Amino acid sequence: MLQTRIIPCLQLIDESLVKAVQFDKYGYIGDPCNTVRIFNELEVDELCFLDIRASRENRTPNYKILQDIADECFMPLSYGGGISTFEQAKQIFSIGFEKVILNTQAFRNPKLVTQIATHFGVQAVVVSVDFKKTGSIYNAYINDGKEKISEDILTYIKRIEDAGAGEVLLTSIDKEGTWNGFDVNFVKYITSNTKLPVIAQGGAGDINHIAQVVNVGGASAVALGSMVVYQKKGMGVLVNFPDRKKLSSNL
Repeated sequence: MLQTRIIPCLQLIDESLVKAVQFDKYGYIGDPCNTVRIFNELEVDELCFLDIRASRENRTPNYKILQDIADECFMPLSYGGGISTFEQAKQIFSIGFEKVILNTQAFRNPKLVTQIATHFGVQAVVVSVDFKKTGSIYNAYINDGKEKISEDILTYIKRIEDAGAGEVLLTSIDKEGTWNGFDVNFVKYITSNTKLPVIAQGGAGDINHIAQVVNVGGASAVALGSMVVYQKKGMGVLVNFPDRKKLSSNL
């Protein structure tokens, strides 16, 4: 097991596995359950699923596909997308997921974070903070990157920490799906100013990028998208995982 968590973060649109670029255009990857079986064989430590259009399309979680995923999966699971009530979160936990990920509702209804954390523990609640840089200013976004919030990102992270969040999934909209590396400086700014563990996401293209965001950026974990579903940038679908020996020697 790697000391630093390296988490395949897989994107759903309802029952299809996809991969978006900069929260916009996406390509079809395949069947989620078939992909889970491959990751079982690769013995990854953790899997994350995000239904990237659920909140924008006002859809509730697709419990059928989540049940199918949980039935196949041998490792801990987290899920985000369309969760707006405690009862929805409770059902996702009952299916077999260990964590829920909140984005839009964490901002609009932080009491939901508190309610879930109080009942299931802070380790069970991850808040997703999507960010974009405009000029020299960084802003957080909700609703699949379509709605900018006016609150300063650090102020917002402190607010969700106070609400009971146990972890932050910090995703660069600009970098997501580009293979060009993380926004390491901003990740470092966030990790230096919060007590919450930070999962860095957006931009990974090779092991050096992963090492940099951990060793320089201070990320406690790294979420991978394109790197684990494509052969290489611009090439076809291939579910895979980085070489563990190379990861261990760099982290």
